[in-house]
Amino acid sequence: MRTFGLIGYPLSQSFSQKYFTEKFDQENINARYLNFPIASIDELPGLIQHHPYIAGLNVTIPYKEQVFKYLTEIDAIAKDIAAVNVIKFTWNKSHAILKGYNTDTIGFTNSLTPLLKTNHTKALILGTGGAAKSVAYSLKKLGILYRYVSRNPQGSSQVSYNSLTREIIESFPLIINSSPLGMYPNIETYPDIPYMYITNNHLLYDLVYNPEITEFLRRGKEHGAQIKNGLEMLHIQAQEAWKIWNE
Repeated sequence: MRTFGLIGYPLSQSFSQKYFTEKFDQENINARYLNFPIASIDELPGLIQHHPYIAGLNVTIPYKEQVFKYLTEIDAIAKDIAAVNVIKFTWNKSHAILKGYNTDTIGFTNSLTPLLKTNHTKALILGTGGAAKSVAYSLKKLGILYRYVSRNPQGSSQVSYNSLTREIIESFPLIINSSPLGMYPNIETYPDIPYMYITNNHLLYDLVYNPEITEFLRRGKEHGAQIKNGLEMLHIQAQEAWKIWNE
């Protein structure tokens, strides 16, 4: 049986497993999708040895960057972003060739674009991990200027959370949370930004999809902002992953 799966840690609830399991059932596809919560990326070779029928993997927090050292090939877009969320396996007897791709960027771009207004020309990206890099790649392609917000800013492209003033918030009407803050089960957490400066000119986008309305989105909506969670993005990137695995 063709096996697909998700690597990350922890994996409390998996959109991917539910999505693909339902897809396989509905379309009578002889395949399965498993969660692989590995505590270290160095467990990946052993995982592959124990599951020699793997045809593809999704990659989530915190391994979208760490997985590079185990890849045989890297798609040009994923290399440019420096983050991988999809791996395609090609088996040569007992040896697996692993090629990394990034479908986060197309998922984010296609779900964000219909919401953009003429004033959404500058964005703050909350977080600096692999997901943030995919967001930045998309914004660059869309011609939207961006700055990262980090707890430990490095370089001129990053600012700290405690440096976010009213002027900055008003100047960046698009704010994207690429961090796991607010994700189930830690639904009470949220990025520490000055929400009192959010207005109806703002669009707040959260890559988190569970819960449907995170505390970040709730606080934005409370101040009149347009809000969007990451569920549609996940659907799009999953569809793209399936295309890659079956090319």
